[in-house]
Amino acid sequence: MEVDCQPEDSIVSFDEDCVQLGDVKDMRLEADAVVNDVLFAVVEMYVSQSLDSASDVAYINVETREGNRYCLELTEAGLRVVGYAFDHVNEDLSTQYHETVYSLLDTLSPGYREAFGNALLQRLERLKQNGH
Repeated sequence: MEVDCQPEDSIVSFDEDCVQLGDVKDMRLEADAVVNDVLFAVVEMYVSQSLDSASDVAYINVETREGNRYCLELTEAGLRVVGYAFDHVNEDLSTQYHETVYSLLDTLSPGYREAFGNALLQRLERLKQNGH
């Protein structure tokens, strides 16, 4: 199941929140927005300070609720796993790109799917209670 929606009003899509430099998104700022989007559904997630980011690439470290650690690469092509430890890029690794962080985490983490679903249900319950 691929989920490309947001459970909370306060969470904004990194595509909507990106900063444009000409026709190129600044991936460092995009990475910050990605982290803020899904931090509620993972154990730990932050933009790498050890790996060199640039306007066209950024690296994000994430630990899933299952305790698995990944290093993600963010480019115009999307997000993909490039390592299985924080701040580690395996040049020989060839993994699939995902258009969204939601899609990527959905494939990596059942705990993410559960947290995302629970947040969505809570939001719907609040809307119901408020008479919307």
